[in-house]
This record gives sequence, C-alpha cells and structure tokens, in this order.
Amino acid sequence: MPPCWRGGSETTCSAPVCIERCSRVYPQLAVDFLNDHFCGNRGDAQVLDVACGSGLAAKLMFDLGFKHFVGVDGSKGILEQAAKSGLYRELKLALLGADPLPAQTGEFDVVIIVGALRDGFVPVSVIRELCKATKPGGYVCMSRVDPKSESGNKYKTSMERELQLMVEEGLWSPVDTKEMHRYMMDVYNHKSKDEKKEEFLHGTMYLYRKSLNKL
Repeated sequence: MPPCWRGGSETTCSAPVCIERCSRVYPQLAVDFLNDHFCGNRGDAQVLDVACGSGLAAKLMFDLGFKHFVGVDGSKGILEQAAKSGLYRELKLALLGADPLPAQTGEFDVVIIVGALRDGFVPVSVIRELCKATKPGGYVCMSRVDPKSESGNKYKTSMERELQLMVEEGLWSPVDTKEMHRYMMDVYNHKSKDEKKEEFLHGTMYLYRKSLNKL
C-alpha cells in the first residue's frame, strides 16, 4: 500500500488525516476501475486481494456483488483486522518479494493489488506471480501511487517495461490504463497551518486480462 500502508500496515502513518481521507479514496478508484471492465459473474468470481490491509478493497468489491475473497498481507496484525471483516474465506501471511505469493497457478478470476507496487514495498518481480495466480481469461488489477521522487520514477519505468514484456510474451493483454492526477492526498506535504491548499499525488491504474492459452 502507499506510504501509510508499509508492510500492509495501516497504522504506520503519523498523519491524522491519512486513514480517513486517503485509505478510502484510492481503493475506491481501483475497484471502480476494475468493475467498469469486468465481464463475468461477480458472485462466482474468486478474488485474490494482495496486500489486502484490513479489507477496504474487498469491502468495496463485496458491495458490488463480489463474494469470494482470499487475502494476502505482510502484517500479521493487519490480517487479524482483516479477519474481523468476515469477508475472507482465507487469509495468508506473506512478505511479497521475500516470500512467494501463496496462491496456486490459475486459481483466481481476479487478482487485485492496491497501492503496494512501489519502490521499497513490493518489487516489480511480483507482477509475474500475480499473473500466474490468475485463471486464463481472468483479470489482474493494479493501482499504484506515483511519488515525486527519482526512485519512484525508476520504479514506474521498470514496472511498465515488465508489463509490456509480458504482453510481448503472450502472457496477457492490456484492458485499460488510467492515470489519476488526484489519486491520494500527499500526507507528507509539510506546509504551514496557514496554507490550506491540499496537494495530491498522482497515481496510475492498470488492468490486464490473462491469455486464454496460458496457465
């Protein structure tokens, strides 16, 4: 997840507005983005919620008719919070990048990861694992914040290079990409109390559909 979600934890951000104003906006954007393109029976779809946090994305998807969720996160404490939501049939602890993604090949109709794809959080190499866990014809939805930094720019370049390479390899095809100029509030923008203008970080959402002939 973004800055306030390091390791999947919603409690590491010191900004008091972070949870209320940030953690709800960008999952909503990603879920709406997926829902606009999803073709299939939402009630039957098996969803893998990667870097699931306490279950905000799953809750939003549930409200749209999705019913079957498995969550993965790197924080045991956050998984305990996710369990309280009652949305997940299974929750798995894994530190993405260091641990393999705990999912069988071709298991899920939808794999979603909201905000965690960024430098210092989840490495680009995990994207292939997301694709591998998806059923042929299934969807991989990824959203990420684009921080204003050299490392952030390098990560985005590396990520988009990998996405295109996977297209060229025939693993999946792009459905849509959307850049958002008001993806989430910049809670680390240190301004004086007299400066009321809120600044937002840009973000990008990606949706891919796994090739029918790939496991």
